[in-house]
Amino acid sequence: MDDTFDQYSNGDLAFTRPSPYGTIIEATYAGATSFMRRRYTRDLKGVDVAVMGIPYDLATSNRPGARFGPRGVRTASTQLSWARPWPWNFDPFERLNVIDYGDCVFDPGMPEQVPNEIQASVAKLLENGVTPLCIGGDHFITYPILKAIHAQHGPVSLIHFDAHCDTWEDGSERIDHGTMFYHAAKNGLVNPGQSVQVGMRTHNKDTHGFNVFDALWLHEHGANAVVKKIKEIVGDNPCYLTFDIDFLDPSCAPGTGTPVCGGFDSITAIKILTSLGGLNLVGCDLVEVAPDYDQAEVTSLAGATMAAHMICMLAEGKPEVKK
Repeated sequence: MDDTFDQYSNGDLAFTRPSPYGTIIEATYAGATSFMRRRYTRDLKGVDVAVMGIPYDLATSNRPGARFGPRGVRTASTQLSWARPWPWNFDPFERLNVIDYGDCVFDPGMPEQVPNEIQASVAKLLENGVTPLCIGGDHFITYPILKAIHAQHGPVSLIHFDAHCDTWEDGSERIDHGTMFYHAAKNGLVNPGQSVQVGMRTHNKDTHGFNVFDALWLHEHGANAVVKKIKEIVGDNPCYLTFDIDFLDPSCAPGTGTPVCGGFDSITAIKILTSLGGLNLVGCDLVEVAPDYDQAEVTSLAGATMAAHMICMLAEGKPEVKK
C-alpha cells in the first residue's frame, strides 16, 4: 500500500485510491461519499462485491422517502471507513475487492418497468461473478433482486430481519413492499421451509411455510439462540440476507417509513450478524432507510453499519489478498 495516501495528503478516495484493497484513512467529513470509500466504478473485472444503490420507494404503504436511502447510507458510511468494522478481527477489504457500483438507473415515470430494470441490473452483476449488496429503497426491491438470484442459483434460503413479515396474501403481483415474500415463496424464488424471518411485531395469521421468530421470541431467547436457529435451518444452502432497518426499534432507527415499537437495539443486530459468518451467502440488501425522518443520522449510520457487517460476513473465511 502506498503510504503517501492518507487523510492529509489525498482525498476523494472513491476515485483516487491506488488499489481496490485495504483501508485508507480519509477525513470523514470530506471527499466523495462512496460506500465505505470504495472505488466508484462500473468495471466488474476482478470484483468480488458490488454495492449498488436502488433509490426506489414507490411501493411504500406509509411514509415515502427511502429513495434517499442510498445517498444517506453512503454519507454515513464515511464515519466507519477509517478502520475495520468492529468487532470483527479482520479487515474485509484486505480479502475482497469491493466497489461502489453507483445506483440502479430507471425511469420513475414508467413505474411498471422499474422491477425489470432492477432485476436486469442485479443479473449483470451475477453474470460477472459479482455478489450484490444492494442499498434501498423500500423493501419491494428485494423481489426483483430475488428473481435475478433465482436465475443463477435456483430457490434460495431467505434470512429476513424486519418488523413486518411482508407475506400478506395478494391475488395479483402488485408492486407493494408488504406482499413480495408471499409471491417469492409462491413462485419458488425462495424455499420457505429453509428460510428464517426474525423480529416480526405485526400480525399475520399465515406464515406461508416460513420459520418465524418474532420479536417476543428474540427478546426472550436472545441473539445466540436465533443465530443457532438460523444456522440449523439454512445449513449450507445458498442464502440471501435482507435487513429492513425497521427491525431496529424506532428509538434506534427513527428514519424509516413504517416504524414499529418493540424492536431491537443496534448491538443486538450486530451480535447476530457477526455470528452468521460462514453462510453460503449469495447476495444481501439493506432497505427502508428514509433520511428525512432521521435524527442526527442515527438511522443512516445504523444502515451503513449493518451493510458493513454484511461485507464482513462475505469476507469471513476468505484469504487475505497479496498486493
